[in-house]
Amino acid sequence: MRKKKIIFNIFVYTFLCIAAIFCLLPLWMALVNSFKTNGEMLTNVMSWPSRLRFENYVRTFDKMNYMRSLFNTIFLSTLSVSVMVVFSALAGWKLCRTKTKLSSFILALFIFSMLIPFSSIMIPLYKLVLILKIKNSLIGLSFIYAGMGVSMAIFLYHGFVKSIPIELEEAAAIDGCNAFQTFFYVVFPMLKPITVTIVITNILWIWNDFLLPLIIISDNKKYTLLLSTNTLFGQYSSDWTAILSALILAALPVIVFYSIFQKNILKGISDGALKG
Repeated sequence: MRKKKIIFNIFVYTFLCIAAIFCLLPLWMALVNSFKTNGEMLTNVMSWPSRLRFENYVRTFDKMNYMRSLFNTIFLSTLSVSVMVVFSALAGWKLCRTKTKLSSFILALFIFSMLIPFSSIMIPLYKLVLILKIKNSLIGLSFIYAGMGVSMAIFLYHGFVKSIPIELEEAAAIDGCNAFQTFFYVVFPMLKPITVTIVITNILWIWNDFLLPLIIISDNKKYTLLLSTNTLFGQYSSDWTAILSALILAALPVIVFYSIFQKNILKGISDGALKG
């Protein structure tokens, strides 16, 4: 029995190591080739660079206006997720505590909207953007992101609120708290695990999204990091070492963020999964 367990563990860890290598290999190749010249990269993409050319990153940093694009991306992600969390938490709490057919119907509508693919609403969404005159607006784009992510967030908050005893809210009401005070002082602090889950997953989604900003933003002063990377692709030629270094620079803030808050991220996701 013990021998079978050891063989099984060897098989599992071998599979996990192969899967990890498969996932990390593209990132490793991008990192290594970002220090090469274009000639070296095109000659042998798997070789080690003859010397580390940090000037590729300096050139890319200037070409893509890195600091401006980074600020735009951080602003967009922060505003989108903040709006999403506040409205989704309020809606999830209210729908959970209101036991009527109307609240069940509204929740079902939010759940159904998660099944609609983005490609089917892309053209109507763009027409709506033109009607509302929010094209080239990072604030307008942030509200679009919030609207697209609010359905899943409401669904998660609705499930999590069920685990919170309603007696706490009744006690707050007896002490004189109104509905908003009860939510922000009693309920919302207890939603921290699922809030962390929602914040992390949506920041990663918005940070790595390329299609929606490409549709809405055409002013290069408001480009996100991925849109700025796209400007390095030319019609007739492309500077591949600059492109790879740009991709590394775009991914670096997320990697640093995950490294610093790794414990909080894993705890939030696990708690959200168990209680939600």
